[in-house]
Amino acid sequence: MIKNKNIDNGREFDWGRTSGDYAKYRDIYPEEFYRRLLDKGVCMKGQTVLDIGTGTGVIPRNMYRYGADFTGIDISAEQIGQAKALAEESGMKIAFCCVPAEESHFPNNHFDAVTACQCFTYFDHAALAPQICHMLKPGGIFAVLYMAWLPLEDEIAGQSEQLILKYNPEWTGCNEMRHPIAVPDIYHEFFTIENEDVFDVHVPFTRESWNGRMKACRGIGASLPEEDIGKFHEEHLAMLEETAPRRFDILHYAAMTTMRKK
Repeated sequence: MIKNKNIDNGREFDWGRTSGDYAKYRDIYPEEFYRRLLDKGVCMKGQTVLDIGTGTGVIPRNMYRYGADFTGIDISAEQIGQAKALAEESGMKIAFCCVPAEESHFPNNHFDAVTACQCFTYFDHAALAPQICHMLKPGGIFAVLYMAWLPLEDEIAGQSEQLILKYNPEWTGCNEMRHPIAVPDIYHEFFTIENEDVFDVHVPFTRESWNGRMKACRGIGASLPEEDIGKFHEEHLAMLEETAPRRFDILHYAAMTTMRKK
């Protein structure tokens, strides 16, 4: 369970509660997303990579084909359970373990790169920044990744977001606009920012998969009572049947920031 006064006005949320939907509906990053990460020299063959806040292991599983040696960690045992099962189904040898990133105890100078996808806002940065610096080899890279729909430009995303707010008015993940990832000052003591990318991507969905993606967000599946999740599910599907084609793209933006250990 996570509670932060700066997130959802302090309302508790637990990613473990939505692990099933998360595993099924949130593995949605387009190929361009992974290609840009490779272009920055991250997750390449011969590298040892730690993915923090790995969730269901989206980054390690999708980048596995490029030959890096991955480890994934997450605070949620349910998320790690899904990550292990999905990797095993695909014959992937990835080490996953349940531990907060701030409390991980990997050796110093151990990893070539550390990645953090869709999770950077949840960490205790005062503890995490020096921890990652110690774990990285000299000149190692810390890559922070993010992707979000654009509700002010995409009609289906905007309508869906308003429905989330109907059921959870405390949710603060709304009204996203393009912006680089905000890097707290503490990181500048240990890293040099090398690159900040912001770019648009179109992500394909069906009505069912978009509904699943919405349920797997923090504002619904990770925080609402089961009864309200069920009501949202039915109302959202009815809305999509009236307003959306069977298949459609949702406009997202992606942001990537790479930092190199000083």
